[in-house]
Amino acid sequence: TAGEHTVIPLDIDVSPFDNSGTKKEGVSLTYKGTFGYAPIFAYLGQEGYSVNVQLREGSTHSQKDGADFLRESIQYARRITKERLLVRMDSAHDSLENLQVCHAEPEVDYIIKVNLRNTSKESWLRIAEDKGMACEQRPGKTEYMGVIAFPEKGFDQALRQVFQVIVRTIDREGQMLLFPEIEVNVYWTSLTCSPWRVIELYRDHGTSEQFHSELKTDLDLERLPAGKFDTNDLVLHAGVFAYNLLRIMGQESLRQDDAPIRGGVQRRRIRTVIQNIVYIAARVSRHARQTIFNFGRYSPWFQTVRRVYQAFA
Repeated sequence: TAGEHTVIPLDIDVSPFDNSGTKKEGVSLTYKGTFGYAPIFAYLGQEGYSVNVQLREGSTHSQKDGADFLRESIQYARRITKERLLVRMDSAHDSLENLQVCHAEPEVDYIIKVNLRNTSKESWLRIAEDKGMACEQRPGKTEYMGVIAFPEKGFDQALRQVFQVIVRTIDREGQMLLFPEIEVNVYWTSLTCSPWRVIELYRDHGTSEQFHSELKTDLDLERLPAGKFDTNDLVLHAGVFAYNLLRIMGQESLRQDDAPIRGGVQRRRIRTVIQNIVYIAARVSRHARQTIFNFGRYSPWFQTVRRVYQAFA
């Protein structure tokens, strides 16, 4: 929830695939210093359904064709939901083109982290002291939060930046610092809620790293199998399709409290779905022109598997 309305997050991020030690087409040096690919993903909702993916060469800049990918991702998300969207992107996608796409789309908000580039931290500290609200978190640590708005050519309304500036003169161990440490975080946003809420909503963007991890490790997609780029692109899209099917199964399994794993789970990890639902032990027999699956009498996941099957069969 952001302010007075509910929004559904649309997280867009690049996650390098390490394919070092190979001579596959398109493998090159990524921004993480490894040789591989740099695919870009779009995830919808807190559950992390993948609505768009594009395989790219490793050396491709994160923002290359980023506005087109963003526009396409919003269109795909609109096929799933008519609710208001909240686009979240990191500082690699700090571009006026992305802001223009978000402003042109109806019912779309955004939080995009600002790339400070050559802007000094001291200048942001002066802005924070002038326009921000100060709060002493502990002795030697002061946090400033605030909003600045300014007109920009090509936009029908003023652009807003939420800033967070943290000044530390004493570290956590109580040691006084010779020079103060300044931490600056700035975000483009269309939201009108309080600055701390904007920062909190952006912090949830880090959840998309877990979605990347599930694709890479649980589905073993990181080291793509083929030498041809187009073939690997097809494999990645097929893998994302399988990922979405497994995600749907996992979320359906949470609708009732009949699974052995409980404890307030909001999202079932892909690995859990594979190990406990897809790999469930059963004996296949054929009788009277019927195929019968025989499960163990004390199979702990049987009730959940039957319910998931009945939901989609």
